[in-house]
Amino acid sequence: MQFARAEVPVAETWNVEDIFPTPLAWEQELGELAGSVRSVAAYKGRLHEGPQVLLACLLALETLQTRAVKVFSYASLNLSADGTNPLYQAMAGKAGAAGAEAQAQTSFVQSEALGLPGGTLEKYLCDEPELGPFRMTIEKWLEKKPYMLGPETEMALAALGEVLGSPVEVYERSRTADLKFESVADSEGKLYPMSLGRHESAADLALRRNAYAELNRGLKQYLHTYGTTWGSEVKKNVVLAKLRGYASAIHMLVDQQEVNTEIYHNIHDVILTELAPHMRKYAQLRKKVLGLEKMLYCDIEAPLDPSFNPETTYEEACELLLASLKVLGPEYAQIMEDGLSNRWVDRADNLGKRTGAFCNSVYGVHPYISMSWGNRMRNALTLAHELGHAGQGVLAQRYQRLANTRPTMFFIEAPSTINELLVADHILANSKSKEMRRWLIMQLLMTYHHNFVRHLIEGELQRRTYTLAEQGQPITATVLNKVQGEILEEFWGGEVVIDEGAKMVWMRQAHYYRGLYPYTYAAGLTVGTAVARAIQADGAPVAARWIEVLKAGGTLKPLELAKLAGVDMTIKKPIQDAVAYVGWLVDEVVKSF
Repeated sequence: MQFARAEVPVAETWNVEDIFPTPLAWEQELGELAGSVRSVAAYKGRLHEGPQVLLACLLALETLQTRAVKVFSYASLNLSADGTNPLYQAMAGKAGAAGAEAQAQTSFVQSEALGLPGGTLEKYLCDEPELGPFRMTIEKWLEKKPYMLGPETEMALAALGEVLGSPVEVYERSRTADLKFESVADSEGKLYPMSLGRHESAADLALRRNAYAELNRGLKQYLHTYGTTWGSEVKKNVVLAKLRGYASAIHMLVDQQEVNTEIYHNIHDVILTELAPHMRKYAQLRKKVLGLEKMLYCDIEAPLDPSFNPETTYEEACELLLASLKVLGPEYAQIMEDGLSNRWVDRADNLGKRTGAFCNSVYGVHPYISMSWGNRMRNALTLAHELGHAGQGVLAQRYQRLANTRPTMFFIEAPSTINELLVADHILANSKSKEMRRWLIMQLLMTYHHNFVRHLIEGELQRRTYTLAEQGQPITATVLNKVQGEILEEFWGGEVVIDEGAKMVWMRQAHYYRGLYPYTYAAGLTVGTAVARAIQADGAPVAARWIEVLKAGGTLKPLELAKLAGVDMTIKKPIQDAVAYVGWLVDEVVKSF
């Protein structure tokens, strides 16, 4: 059963006191943000005075952002831990309002800087060496200049930030606080508590399908509500893209990731077409081994050998991860040990906790990882994935200023997937058990299914619905169900029954509200596959090069980071190589049965 947050052992929770010791201390800092905002606003109308004034303004802005990150993260992490808590809901609301106000009052910095005569910013960079850490920021401003609106318009949009972000807020609040499910029974009539995503990979057919039916029943109550929130998000981006002069919303969102539409379409087209035959072959095996006349969407991740589901305690998993990741060198290993020893991880499964796993690296503090722990080896792979995000966050923050710590979304999943693959390689190399080898290959296939299939199908839904929206088609729940069903039918080619529940899978995920986030999982896994296999083959030199990539943070664009890691994402070959590797994994599993 799920416990209330207050009933969870402290050792299983993250330590938000590392950010602020008490909610009162948070409240005080929230109130003092206004002073930092005024410090930045004091430079309004003065950036023409010279590079020293711009530098002082950027330093004041950096101070504000450093303080704000802690304020917003504290509120967000508490709400993620228990979305039912009214105090945390109120804190999130206050933080959101403060953030919108700060953005509005400081939006002048970019607008005013870009309003200076041509060549002025370039001259500032030459004349003032201490602007060096902000070079990337200024160069990005210059690149975005053609798409900037007037200062008053930019300020108005910034002031409306909280409103423009309301689709995801409504969705997340509903998903964590309102969405309720009844308990579900297994084949023996035993009842189990139900929540979003729970029992998806249960070995018991009755439990798995009862959970699927209950999930769909619960979601269907919010069908048109979630259709409206997602439709509003799409419309918002379509309108903003037109206002800014982009060819389409896709062009705007891809530009934010610092890549181009050719690479975006390459990832979708190659994986969705070339991976489909491999996954259909795997589906055929599943149907045969599970003895299914028809395979439903909920059967895609059912264990093929339920008699072998290795257990591990959290403590044992920590030792495994430290042993697996020491190949990345002593500095990285110490970061991993710090994270596992000092309550960076919230592994509880309590009522109101945000579903799924994530990592939030808080500048000046440390990363925070959220997941649910079930004493299974699969949990260890999930933990490894999130620790990859944490390692990138710590190294980038250690070697870069705040503005240069984070790569764009396109690259963000590479560090996490590399960790997951390295841990899997370590287990394979140190186990002689045929059962363990087969189980682990199936776990890798689950990783590739999540990133190359599930998330990329989410990305394909975005690609098609944005195209419809650009043509004037309102995006509603009915449209989303129709398009989602078409994509799934095309990919699975009749091997999976695409019923009403399958058509509603878009209701499960918040990725749609974060730009073009879904397809970047495939981008990250493509880079991750290439780098992890290179580390496996060549060891320390490749690992050391990868650590330098992590240290670079956001000082390089994602394609440059990938190239530094030895992967050329401007061509299709790395994508095709990753797809071929999945094909090999499928063949290995098929042979094992």
